[in-house]
Amino acid sequence: MKIMEKIIPVGVSARHVHLSKEDLETLFGAGYELTVRKDLSQPGQFASEETVEVVGPKRSFPKVRILGPVRSKTQVELSLTDCFSIGVKAPIRESGDIAGSGSVKLIGPKGEVTIPEGVIVAARHIHMVPEEAEKFGLKDKQKVSVKTEGERGLIFNNVVVRVREDFALELHLDTDEANAAGLSNGAKAIILD
Repeated sequence: MKIMEKIIPVGVSARHVHLSKEDLETLFGAGYELTVRKDLSQPGQFASEETVEVVGPKRSFPKVRILGPVRSKTQVELSLTDCFSIGVKAPIRESGDIAGSGSVKLIGPKGEVTIPEGVIVAARHIHMVPEEAEKFGLKDKQKVSVKTEGERGLIFNNVVVRVREDFALELHLDTDEANAAGLSNGAKAIILD
């Protein structure tokens, strides 16, 4: 396959929180529902109007956006720089893999909760549907290298391919990674053979 056929859009993921229904109600009140602020690139996912304070041992981030919909377990996604800043040790993991990960306190308008685990640095990854994976000759959980262009162009290794019917094609990088390569939302990257 020609390189031109393996061009994918970039999405930059800033620090954010995914809440369980139980933790949402502890932080915002019984029966509370998230308010959609804007839809995200992944179908069914949205940035909510609501934010929480994320408190680490050294300091806190006062207004961290909650992404919806609610999940089965609360998860906080930070960059490595964020982790150093607030004093949290968090492993680099795929979303949802939170066993033994970092701990923080979350403070909302109606309450607070300390999550004993759930803080991760999200592993860089590409979302795609099965048809795109087949076209690119890739499989779910496969690791690939991705090249970015421009003045600060880089090659990112160990990019996890995530294949699911309800995904939209996009390379997800955190703010540290995007800044290192001089990238913003909508930039293009190339999957290398």
